[in-house]
Amino acid sequence: MTTLDGFRPVTEVVADDRARVPMGRAGVHQNDRYAVSVNDEGSVLLVPLASIPRREMLVWENDELRASLFRGLAEAAEGKARRLDWVTADVDLDADVDEDE
Repeated sequence: MTTLDGFRPVTEVVADDRARVPMGRAGVHQNDRYAVSVNDEGSVLLVPLASIPRREMLVWENDELRASLFRGLAEAAEGKARRLDWVTADVDLDADVDEDE
């Protein structure tokens, strides 16, 4: 087996009749996601991915928003959180909440 810089041989595998290759010995688990790339020589590179909901992409695409969010989380962790009454002005905080809603 040839190796690329930074890679080490793990095992040799054989594709099954549906062209699937077992990857368990390489540390892959059920439902893991990977970006798959192939070079001209046929070498396959798998890059682990973490999928996030589209609605959360704004945080990762907007540096200012992300920095503000991280500052807020750090402040909350330090006990510096404060109540913002304008956020909950029209909400009855003492009302029972139905868990199915």
